[in-house]
Amino acid sequence: MTDSLKARVRAKLLDQLSGDGATDAEVAEGDDPRFNAISDDLAALDEVDDGDPLVDELATRYWVP
Repeated sequence: MTDSLKARVRAKLLDQLSGDGATDAEVAEGDDPRFNAISDDLAALDEVDDGDPLVDELATRYWVP
């Protein structure tokens, strides 16, 4: 697999966001805590480099091989 762990984690988070099932109203109002947590994790992931420990932590949390 040529994708970095960070890229795979990012793809998994984006997949989680798209398949989360939150209604448009919940997303717009920020009422879905799971959606908010995934969004926060995605924002944090975008702030770090490939070797950062956060990448491993998120990979474990979201079951990314």
